[in-house]
Parts: sequence; C-alpha cells; structure tokens
Amino acid sequence: MPSSPEEICLHVCITCREAGGPEDKELRPGAILCRALTAALSQKGSPPVRVKPVECLSVCKRPCTIAVSAPGRWTYIYGDLKADTAVDTIIDGLRRYAATSDGLVPWRERPEAFRKGVIARIPPLKTSGTA
Repeated sequence: MPSSPEEICLHVCITCREAGGPEDKELRPGAILCRALTAALSQKGSPPVRVKPVECLSVCKRPCTIAVSAPGRWTYIYGDLKADTAVDTIIDGLRRYAATSDGLVPWRERPEAFRKGVIARIPPLKTSGTA
C-alpha cells in the first residue's frame, strides 16, 4: 500500500563538505542545507515532509547529499547539491515525489539537479504478507 505524503522522509547528510572544507560540523554545507530545508519545509504550503539529519550517506565525493524515502515507495539518493542554491529545487522534487503513489517520478519531470545528481534508486521494502 502506498504511503501518505506525511510519511515522506528527507534524510540530509550533515557531514557533507568539499575537500578541505570546514572541520566544524555546524559550518559544513550539509548542515547548512539541512537547517535551510528544515526552515523552508516548516512554512505553510510546503509538502508534508519529515527532515532527518544523518551523519553520513557515504557519498563523500558528491556533496551535498540527500535521500528521499517513504514506506511503499522507491527511495532516491541525490548528490552534487549546493547548500546555498538547492532548497527550492529539493522542495520541487519533494512535491513531485509526494504526488506519486510509488515514488517513481518520471525522469523528464524531475528537477534538472535531480536528473543529473541521482546516485541511486532503491526499491521499496516488501512488508510481510506481500509478494
């Protein structure tokens, strides 16, 4: 059964940084992006998404990195996102994801940064009792 939009989770790598970037985790681009997304998604009219900071998504060569997931939907991992410019693009992508029943947003309908920055697409977990 597809999930409701309220169950969509946006995982944001808060340790993401360019080589030689700041050691202070609060100053890293991933942490900055996470704070900006949390603020933007708390505004009225934003898609209902839970933002979850994570220590590492193991895509260190393609910062900033996010993952979008929900029960019964495909999970996507995206990289090469810029903390200072990606918030609107990510929210656009989240709206498109929320509008699907299975998380599969047609390639041509994804924001350009999602088309270029896709790292992985992971099938939904099967729950017990499903084939």
